[in-house]
Amino acid sequence: MPILIAILGLLGAAAIWWYRLKYMSDAAREVADVVGRVQGNLRRKKLRNQAALSPLTAIDDPVVAAATLITAIVAEHGPVLPKREAVIREVIAQIAESSKKTDEAVVYAKWAAAQVDDTTVVIDKLAPFLRGRLDPHERDDLLSMLNRVAQGGEQSLKIPDQRMLRLRQKLGFEVN
Repeated sequence: MPILIAILGLLGAAAIWWYRLKYMSDAAREVADVVGRVQGNLRRKKLRNQAALSPLTAIDDPVVAAATLITAIVAEHGPVLPKREAVIREVIAQIAESSKKTDEAVVYAKWAAAQVDDTTVVIDKLAPFLRGRLDPHERDDLLSMLNRVAQGGEQSLKIPDQRMLRLRQKLGFEVN
């Protein structure tokens, strides 16, 4: 009889410890889940803040990048009026594969140019991106497109030499 009581006591103690270990592992799992959710929320918040701070980092298409670059440089002289926007649409339509892509690129470009105050930042972010995706002839075409947009619209714009120089440097052209 004492052996039976000892065995029942050991089984009871083992059951209690098994229950306590199971409860602690469930609690640890819940803590790990909460930590994972918090880390995920922090990463998503960081990405949202990054996207909000710089819509330029979200650009992954050369057509959108070209439209944004042209729009930002032209918008530096004042708001993009309808006639100038029509010229931007016309030059972007030549490189976009569809009218939907043209609309998307111009709308995003206007929004992104309005979000970024400094045109130098736009040139510094987008010109290296375009240099990696365009051949020298296409980069030269980009400069021609910029000049056509500057000359079109209500009145011609004079793009400052320092902007053109910086853009040419970032696009990989030799500059004297």
